[in-house]
Amino acid sequence: MRDGRKVAVIGAVFTAVVGAAGFGAYTLIGDSGAAGGEGGQDVAFSDGRAGEPAVRTGPPSPEEVRETAGRFLRAWQEGKAGEAAALTDDEAAAAEALAGFRKDVRASGVRLEPGAAAGADVPFTVTAELEYDKGERPATWTYESELTVVRDDGSGEPVVDWEASVLHPALTGGQKLQTAASGAPPIKALDRNGAELTAEAHPELAAILADLRKRFGGRTDGKPGYETRIVDAAGKEVKTLKRLSKGTPGELRTTLDAKVQKAAVQAIAGKPKASVVALKAGTGEILAVANTPADGFNTALRGSLAPGSTMKVVTASMLIEKGLASSAKQHPCPKYFTHGGWRFQNLDKFEIEGGTFAQSFAASCNTAFISQAGELSDDDLTKQARDVFGIGLNWQVGTATFDGSVPVQSDAQMAASLIGQGGVRANPLIMASVSATVKSGVFSQPYIVSPEVDGRTLAKAPRTLSPAVSQELRSLMRLTATSGSAAEAMAGATGDFGAKTGSAEVDGQKKPNAWFTAYRGDIAAAAVVPASGHGGKNAGPVVRQVLDSVG
Repeated sequence: MRDGRKVAVIGAVFTAVVGAAGFGAYTLIGDSGAAGGEGGQDVAFSDGRAGEPAVRTGPPSPEEVRETAGRFLRAWQEGKAGEAAALTDDEAAAAEALAGFRKDVRASGVRLEPGAAAGADVPFTVTAELEYDKGERPATWTYESELTVVRDDGSGEPVVDWEASVLHPALTGGQKLQTAASGAPPIKALDRNGAELTAEAHPELAAILADLRKRFGGRTDGKPGYETRIVDAAGKEVKTLKRLSKGTPGELRTTLDAKVQKAAVQAIAGKPKASVVALKAGTGEILAVANTPADGFNTALRGSLAPGSTMKVVTASMLIEKGLASSAKQHPCPKYFTHGGWRFQNLDKFEIEGGTFAQSFAASCNTAFISQAGELSDDDLTKQARDVFGIGLNWQVGTATFDGSVPVQSDAQMAASLIGQGGVRANPLIMASVSATVKSGVFSQPYIVSPEVDGRTLAKAPRTLSPAVSQELRSLMRLTATSGSAAEAMAGATGDFGAKTGSAEVDGQKKPNAWFTAYRGDIAAAAVVPASGHGGKNAGPVVRQVLDSVG
């Protein structure tokens, strides 16, 4: 496979003692033997005529294995990548990989120590000195590898069967070794009051803290650690082989509040699945995020679930603005209402005869909202959710989030979306923001790290509700919290507060997802407890406990 290669098989003791800049040495000793056909080697002639030069076939002899491995390892150790590559059956690939070992791995010295051959396989130990960072002492990296000696089909010479795994046993084709900074510097995350937040003390925040490091570590005064790793052809890390230094963390202040965070964790403790978010109304600063299980999916920020009747807050704002509902005016709340071929009903098929819209809202009457579907355009709710409450805008929170979806729908699906079903999707972050918008009168995009850290632009809603509509919404949520479906969970609450319950039906699920969103003072919170039943009884106490932790 390589023209002109000549390898002399000599019947003598071969001893190689080599060094790499004083780094070390190894010795390979081979058994002596005659030059022709010993060890059961087959001999073939080029055209079948006696006297023509022979081309060896069959497996390499033990001496050929030891000698070829010795020459290859010696050249590699001495930094002679081309010479070592010439002793393989893939010279180009081997030359590139061996040269990269010095350059990409930052190996200033290499010692290679062969073990006893097993047939054609020769194990060896690699010990490399890695100059990974100025001012730091070199790190020693030791690992085991193995090569195989085969016979070249063209020349008959013994050569190293080149595979990426010769360089390191974990390497495959298209990958390479690299020593480099281990991504962004580590961070020392602080809460809003300066208390440190660690993954050990707050396992529920582990994934968020890791994401914050990735996004903001480079914007702190921290110093990254270094590691030796395997990367793919695009330079993406595949596996870390050796961590050389931890790096120095830089401080990153978050909007979280350790006290509220603790309360959020305690509020959902014991529930197989639950999620809760708390934030400041008027600023959007996120105070707490918690999920169970703690190491599971972050439903609180990234969930995509039907929010059920908590969405009626958004729908009510739209109906009031359009003159289709008013708190003090009579409003229909029948047992059933059909729209788009679907018959909708209320929980337990209740009805309110001659009642007001305020009563229907407080009791969470589905048909009071469905009955107005015929007066609406298909995109009315989509526009209201986006333009006033910011749902579906591109939120720049500082960590990964799902920012909600209220798609344009028609007929029965549009009607269902009015009560938070159909294609409407949200999570506790979004529904806490809805309560915050009602409380403050303006949408303030939630965030967990100040935009001043990286200069990102927070999403802004195109418009706000009028002061009169905002006040009416607060009155509706207050009534719900004092004498409506949220009254049990909010009993005894003081100050300025309001709430809304929700129970979202899910196909194939016996019990609906329980939802609850509320505000008290300048704090808003929302929670979902999947497959648990009524929102007031199951998600309400979670939100109440979090609100109480603020004082």
